[in-house]
Amino acid sequence: MSHLEKSLFQLKFTAKVLQRQAKKANKDEASEKNKLKQALAKGNTDGARIYAQNAIRKKNEGLNLLRLGSRIDAVASRVETAVAMRTVTNSMGSVVKGMDKAMESMNLEKVFESQFADLDVQTNYMESTMSDTTAIATPQDQVDHLMQQVADEAGLEIQHGLGEAKVPAKEPSVGEASAAKEEDNSLAERLRALRVSVTRSDYVLTTGSLQRRGWVTVKVML
Repeated sequence: MSHLEKSLFQLKFTAKVLQRQAKKANKDEASEKNKLKQALAKGNTDGARIYAQNAIRKKNEGLNLLRLGSRIDAVASRVETAVAMRTVTNSMGSVVKGMDKAMESMNLEKVFESQFADLDVQTNYMESTMSDTTAIATPQDQVDHLMQQVADEAGLEIQHGLGEAKVPAKEPSVGEASAAKEEDNSLAERLRALRVSVTRSDYVLTTGSLQRRGWVTVKVML
């Protein structure tokens, strides 16, 4: 332990001692006030005056101890910062020396590529672990149950566990149904009136050297 660290320990210890003494002074002040009340109740004016002086003295003593302890604690914080900075400085010196040696003997591009590859592996592992942990911490059945409970309270219906509200299908009105029926009848009439006729058609049927030519009439009735 360095001299600075020993000083830091002593400062923290002293600050705690002063804080304890300040609390004790506050308790003594309360005790003197109680004695003051009792003396006044008994009509002991002289004793009451002494207790009042003691209470005021203990109050001032507690404030002074608390103020001094706060100042010493502030000094301890600054010393602690100095110790931390010195530790960081020493560590950085070691790191710089190590980097100098690495630059002399190693390919920095490959070093950084290796570090980035390791970082990607660690990141993927952490994401996978966190995902699995989250899934374990929140089971799907409990999630579905809570969704269903909230939906029931809101008067909704859950479809396929996805939390979608069921929307009722719109029924066609009387006018829309009549128009659709008339459109179907019109299409049927057009199909009945349709005739597919082939009044003249030549076809050649070839089998080996045999060819046949004739007239064909095709009439389709729907």
